[in-house]
Amino acid sequence: MAATGKKKKKIPPIDQEFIDKMEASLLSLKAVIVDNLIASNQDFKEIMEGMDSKDLADIASDDIDRKMIEAIGSQELKRLKLIESALTRIKQGKYGHCIKCSRRIPQDRLIAIPYALMCIECKSEEERRNR
Repeated sequence: MAATGKKKKKIPPIDQEFIDKMEASLLSLKAVIVDNLIASNQDFKEIMEGMDSKDLADIASDDIDRKMIEAIGSQELKRLKLIESALTRIKQGKYGHCIKCSRRIPQDRLIAIPYALMCIECKSEEERRNR
């Protein structure tokens, strides 16, 4: 009796021209984020240096500015890590495939979010679980 197991469908590789385009996009995003982080760190430094003899309203305003800069920096650092991860996946030949189900991530999604880790279905499922 012959085995009737399902054959695993081989996923064809993503077009190299598209991968090159996405790599250039990721490197560009990375440069912008690094520039933003440098600029916000400079802004943060200026806020801290200018906190000498101010009234309470100015100190409160500076505190809000500082917290906003820290929040933006934190978000930018997360994006930077995702971009680095995507660049690593390109080098490993794994870019454009969902890290959960291994299915191909649609090119439209990668164009919108070049550092996407998951296909839309897996990402939606993860977001539902985290609510």
